[in-house]
Amino acid sequence: MKTMGLIGGMSWESTQTYYRLINQAVREQLGGLHSAQLVLYSVDFAEIEALQHQGDWEATAAILSGAARSLRSAGADFLVLCTNTMHKVAPRIEQASELPLLHIADATADVLQGDGVTRVGLLGTGFTMEQAFYRERLEARGIEVLVPDKAQRELVHRVIYEELCLGDIRPASKQAYLEVVTSLADRGAQGVILGCTEIGLLIQAPDTPVRLYDTTAIHASQAVAHALNGTDHPDH
Repeated sequence: MKTMGLIGGMSWESTQTYYRLINQAVREQLGGLHSAQLVLYSVDFAEIEALQHQGDWEATAAILSGAARSLRSAGADFLVLCTNTMHKVAPRIEQASELPLLHIADATADVLQGDGVTRVGLLGTGFTMEQAFYRERLEARGIEVLVPDKAQRELVHRVIYEELCLGDIRPASKQAYLEVVTSLADRGAQGVILGCTEIGLLIQAPDTPVRLYDTTAIHASQAVAHALNGTDHPDH
């Protein structure tokens, strides 16, 4: 089993989901008392969040690159960055650590292509929905990406930072998110990516007839596949 290096804490609410899903999958595949071989570096999210909203991505890259180098020193064979938004600086992290990084958008694109999805809705932070770093990874695989309108994007972003990252799950916000999902489907989306690792805490597949692609679950599953048998190769 390869040793996973998890960069987490953004937020810890979703990092604990990664930890649970990864260990459950290893146990299911290997049986008995098997669990995942991993090292976790959990950052202080308050520092990262402030830099995100200041637009200081260089500073975030420096913090996460330091985390990645620590994971390499601790014996990690590859990296799993447990957040969608911070994949904006994924190339810097990979370069600094000299470890392969399993990119969350590539993992998601693999599943979308397997399902024959060519047009998909994207929910996430404002950074993920509005900037090119995430959408372009999907578009390069021939997948058209639809994002919510401006008011909906502001709602989705606010709920992530003011509620979900604090573990605050509100029925009104769940209903609002489901309405955004429906609007994306009405525009032709064949499914909707939950492109923030916290969104799966709020809405799940049984809540809507629209197909949901939970990036946390997808990323965790591919991390296990790579650790156990080297499939779903990280991008070098």
